[in-house]
Amino acid sequence: MELNTTKDAFDRVVKKQKLSSSKSHEVIDQVGHEIQQALAQIVSTHDPTSLVDHKTILTELKVQLNAISPFHQLEGSQKELNINLSKFPKLLEKTFNPDISKAYRNVDFDYHTVNQIIANHFYQQGFFDFGDSIINEAGEPETAVAKFQFFEMHQILEAMKVRNLEPALRWVYANRRKLKHNGSNLELKLHSLQYMEILEKGSQADAINYAKTYLAPFAFLYKEEIMKLMGCLAYRGRLTSSPYAELMSPSHWEKSTEELIQQFCSLLGQSYNSPFGVAIAAGFEGLPTLLKLANVMAAKKQEWQAMKQLPVPVELGKEFQFHSIFVCPVSRDQGSEENPPMLMPCLHVLCKQSIMKLSKSSTRTFKCPYCPAEASVAQCRQLYF
Repeated sequence: MELNTTKDAFDRVVKKQKLSSSKSHEVIDQVGHEIQQALAQIVSTHDPTSLVDHKTILTELKVQLNAISPFHQLEGSQKELNINLSKFPKLLEKTFNPDISKAYRNVDFDYHTVNQIIANHFYQQGFFDFGDSIINEAGEPETAVAKFQFFEMHQILEAMKVRNLEPALRWVYANRRKLKHNGSNLELKLHSLQYMEILEKGSQADAINYAKTYLAPFAFLYKEEIMKLMGCLAYRGRLTSSPYAELMSPSHWEKSTEELIQQFCSLLGQSYNSPFGVAIAAGFEGLPTLLKLANVMAAKKQEWQAMKQLPVPVELGKEFQFHSIFVCPVSRDQGSEENPPMLMPCLHVLCKQSIMKLSKSSTRTFKCPYCPAEASVAQCRQLYF
């Protein structure tokens, strides 16, 4: 919400600036027009020794300029712009606390791991010089394997930008079994793109031969997709106005590129979304809440950094929720491998340690804390999130 307020204020400043600039150009054009007219009249005067005509022209020019009143016209729009400009820095200072160190908490980091994460982030984004600089300045051992793998990925992506699918197909062939295990049909998608390129720029015979060689093996599992591709043969030369025009959309190249990146990272054991980027984005979203908490606790002269649990929730979007966390409603303990969540016959859930306490270490049945139902440890089943 605060970011929306800041954006709205910025948009108002931009709007006022544009209005002020437009008004300034308009007034300058008006003044320039009157001056040009006066100069033209002076030049066209037949008697160069006559001062009366020149004075008359200049007098009329002064009257016209007073009528235009350029200062009065500019004053209004400039005043509105200055008002909005003066308010904007105050809003920025209020919204973006310049001292974010108050939200910092002393944590023992594994600096080697952090350096590797940052370097891999730059490698994954294709900024290899930045990644090398991080490694060199931090005195870390070179991660030649990760760098080479991401370098290969970006070579493939650069080739795809110019509609060259050969590097991508070579990579797919080399990893066909792993991609099949992941349930990916990336190979079909790439061959479909290549087929459409041949159909658009090559001959019909070349397209048919390509389909026989590379698309036919997919016909059994992807019958509908193959039928659409074959239907394009009847509209060669006019595909954009055919029922299959959607297959010509550049979005298919974009989606295939995204899937290739996802599968490439998956086979490397890397996240598609950079862990470093996710951590920065999550910190940015949670920072306002932490700053407010720090200010409130400072006013109450209380230390919040020593707390094991924050007194307020830090709401993050679903894109930052990678796994569910179960907290036992009885013990208030967070579930773990040693203390997993257990589903009772009544469909209520408690952690294993709470069930063991209620059942006196499995020696008797126990009553659910939330309903009249009774259960035994043998009837409870472990839940997996």
